[in-house]
Amino acid sequence: MLRLALQKSGRLAEQSVELIRDCGIRFSRADGKLRAVADNFPVELLYLRDDDIPGYVADGVAHAGIVGENVVAESGRAVEVAERLGFGRCRLSVAVPRGGDFTDLASLEGAHVATSYPRVLSRFLEAHGIGATIHEISGSVEIAPGIGLADAICDLVSTGSTLISNGLRELATVMQSEAVLIANGSLDAEASALLDALRFRVGSVMRARGYRYILLNVPDRALEEVKAMLPGMKSPTVMPLAEPGWSSVHSVIRDDEFWVILDRLKAVGAEGMLVVPIEKMVQ
Repeated sequence: MLRLALQKSGRLAEQSVELIRDCGIRFSRADGKLRAVADNFPVELLYLRDDDIPGYVADGVAHAGIVGENVVAESGRAVEVAERLGFGRCRLSVAVPRGGDFTDLASLEGAHVATSYPRVLSRFLEAHGIGATIHEISGSVEIAPGIGLADAICDLVSTGSTLISNGLRELATVMQSEAVLIANGSLDAEASALLDALRFRVGSVMRARGYRYILLNVPDRALEEVKAMLPGMKSPTVMPLAEPGWSSVHSVIRDDEFWVILDRLKAVGAEGMLVVPIEKMVQ
């Protein structure tokens, strides 16, 4: 049985559970329970603190886990990143008071920086030749300059609204982060095969999230143009309609290109367009 560690609470917890359920794996978790066994896939889920997950995986207590890339980097534990999952995106940034004297990284020389990520920050500052004092604190890092604890902070940033509300601005990005599926590098044959099976499902779900399925009616005179716009996974499906001179085209389209291509399809005479989400995409 594969042992998979998930965050029991926090930023990535709900999205991690949603991903596993979208992979067709059924399980239930009673309130407060720290483990659950799936009904239809040989996996045991362990609910842990996020900063414990890399250690559990590195030590072989869990075969794999889902956690933020920033947590993996800070832990320093020897684990493999098996899949990048595309959600929970954020950045670890150095921030300073707005209107202060800090203009660039070099101006941090001799400064006091508060953070919950001392290892990552230390490596970053050392790589840039900056000597600063690091104060390790947990939680409410953004208030440190306001209460005189530090001159600057290094913390996770998503929208930046928390920094703005505390009178701070970003000075430099230390690292980009997202949710990752990590694994122990010394799995036995059984656990490795189960992890591969899970990765196949995860990959199918993640690919589908970036695409939409599109159905449209196209005048035959515009078929070649439309096929060039909608390559699909290999090529679009084209079927003649009962009305002469028209065909039905089925294809997939990248979500981030959807509106641009939609306008181009309308311009060449496409009609009756239906766009639906894709649950899985297997390649």
